[in-house]
Amino acid sequence: MSSYRKTDRQMPVRQCPIAENEPIEIAKFWKSRNHAEYVRVELSEYKGHQLINVRIWQTGTDGIDRPSTRGIAMSVRKLPELASALAKAETMAIELGLISDGAAGSDQGGSE
Repeated sequence: MSSYRKTDRQMPVRQCPIAENEPIEIAKFWKSRNHAEYVRVELSEYKGHQLINVRIWQTGTDGIDRPSTRGIAMSVRKLPELASALAKAETMAIELGLISDGAAGSDQGGSE
C-alpha cells in the first residue's frame, strides 16, 4: 500500500496582479545616443504565464511605440538568476574599467 493519500483539498487559485493586456513598466532607457530605440523592462502575462520582458522598442513613423523582435522574455521565476547575472556583469565591467562605479543608469559605455 502506498503512502499517497487522496484528498479533496485543492490548491488555491492565485490571481495574477498583471492583466494580459496591461504590462507593468519597470524601467525605460535609451539604447543609444541617437534615441531611435529604447530598452523597456516590464512585467507581463502571456497565456497565463507571468513574464519578465526586456525588449527593444521603436517609435514608428506614425508616432506609435512598438516592441521589436529583439529582446528576451522569461518566467518571472528566473528573475533572481537574471538579476544575479546582471550584477556580476556590472561588477566585472567596473573591474575591467569599462564603466565607472557611479555609471549605473548613465549612457557611459552603453551598447550601440
